[in-house]
Amino acid sequence: MSSDARNGSDGPALKLEEFLCFAVYSASHAFNRVYKPLLDELEITYPQYLVMVLLWERDDQTVGDLGEKLFLESNTLTPLLKRLEALGYVNRRRDPVDERQVRVGLTDKGRALRAKAQRIPSCILTASGLDADKAEQLLNGIAALRDSLKSYSPE
Repeated sequence: MSSDARNGSDGPALKLEEFLCFAVYSASHAFNRVYKPLLDELEITYPQYLVMVLLWERDDQTVGDLGEKLFLESNTLTPLLKRLEALGYVNRRRDPVDERQVRVGLTDKGRALRAKAQRIPSCILTASGLDADKAEQLLNGIAALRDSLKSYSPE
């Protein structure tokens, strides 16, 4: 007799350690614990760090572009950008071509912050216990999982 039958359940046992979503969720929390002291030194949060990374990759982006890349709505992104602006890392301005768009650009202080953030990726890789190849494989696998989940449509 299976434990399911003994427990009177109608289907397979629900075991948290077998939930892929919980593994990703709990890994996210573990990442946050590693990132927090690193980002505290920069006086920014993890979502703010992600915005800065995008702007270091390509300066002067619209709020919409940033939100799309981060999977965030503008009502979530705007307070985060205001805080970065208050810290002096970015400036926000209306797009001169399309006044409906708000553009976000780095300040000199925001560009200088990049040098202080350079060590963060290697610290995270070290904390992960993965080598660069395994980290890249995992990154690709998680990105494929995310994309599949985004495109899923229940019938």
